[in-house]
Amino acid sequence: MGSELIFRGHETQPVNDEDSPKPNKPWFTITRPIHYLLHEQRLLFILIGIAIATVFFVLVPSRSTPPPPSEPLSINYFKHESNQLAYKSNPLIGVHSIGKVPLGIKRKGLRIVVTGGAGFVGSHLVDRLIERGDSVMVIDNFFTGRKENVMHHFGNPRFELIRHDVVEPILLEVDQIYHLACPASPVHYKFNPVKTIKTNVVGTLNMLGLAKRVGARFLLTSTSEVYGDPLEHPQKETYWGNVNPIGVRSCYDEGKRTAETLTMDYHRGAGVQVRIARIFNTYGPRMCLDDGRVVSNFVAQALRKEPLTVYGDGKQTRSFQYVSDLVEGLIRLMEGEHVGPFNLGNPGEFTMLELAKVVQETIDQDAKIEYRPNTEDDPHMRKPDITKAKDQLGWEPKVDLRKGLPLMVSDFRQRIFGDHKEDATTTSA
Repeated sequence: MGSELIFRGHETQPVNDEDSPKPNKPWFTITRPIHYLLHEQRLLFILIGIAIATVFFVLVPSRSTPPPPSEPLSINYFKHESNQLAYKSNPLIGVHSIGKVPLGIKRKGLRIVVTGGAGFVGSHLVDRLIERGDSVMVIDNFFTGRKENVMHHFGNPRFELIRHDVVEPILLEVDQIYHLACPASPVHYKFNPVKTIKTNVVGTLNMLGLAKRVGARFLLTSTSEVYGDPLEHPQKETYWGNVNPIGVRSCYDEGKRTAETLTMDYHRGAGVQVRIARIFNTYGPRMCLDDGRVVSNFVAQALRKEPLTVYGDGKQTRSFQYVSDLVEGLIRLMEGEHVGPFNLGNPGEFTMLELAKVVQETIDQDAKIEYRPNTEDDPHMRKPDITKAKDQLGWEPKVDLRKGLPLMVSDFRQRIFGDHKEDATTTSA
């Protein structure tokens, strides 16, 4: 039989009304949620819940009681004992030392990086930041820094020590960066001048890049060496300096000048919040015993019954500030609203011979003085004009040389003669 295809497209197929969806009424989307709330008394339960919550939060009194007032903490620079009892016993240890905080309200601690934080100045800065309740990360490659300077914080959960060279990038989440990393004494920065200028330039670039990425405020510790052998006395921040760009000290002098340039360029070009401090001669506990700086040289030599070494005729002048004064200035600068640069130093001026006399009076009246040829590019005069810091930061040094030097002598005496005792014990064994 033959088959044929029959086209039936023109014929209509029966439609089953039961399977087709019914069109929604235009007001259905409005009435449906209302019906849902009214069904099974849901609206009543919602209103009851809101009433209970209101009564609880309005009528129930707060059970929190204000903590007792805190006592001021002091830092013992000579006995690095554990501070854990202090951390646990003082509930207001986090109150900011700058600015007023309402009674009973605890200041929120900041996350702070201190590069070079195991060094002389850095370790004292870390002490102050930990004392006020901040979380501190110390970055140090231990070229001049010492673990002993921060060992008393090892049990504190708000302290972290990272062995790292700032020449290599690092990524951290922080609120503030104190950039102190760089050898500061002639003996150390002349030891490897290329490394010194890399630390000043590449290290500063890395820390500024970190500040830009995470939105942190950045403080550069520059130096009075940017003034070189000054023709202006005392030196103001507006003085551009008299520096030998190819001398043996230029790795440090020009390195710091370049670091200041980078800091200001990041501030102007990338909007980074920056601060610049120009630090003058500083002394105090935890200085390296034989770092070539005049105060540490004189103190160590007098304690060891060696002649005090004076280079040149001894008429060069320097100004000496105690480390606690410098730390106070750095914190005020970081927390303030001014970029700088600011001179941070003690305007009290001493010749090298006058300093040697003070050391003799403090340690050994019979100490001899030995003259040697002066070093290359040694500045003849150095005295800060701190008018700007007084006016804008409300800062000036408090510790006189004759008051601060005995504190440093006590630390040096313990370290020098403690080492000698250990050596004697080892030899006898």
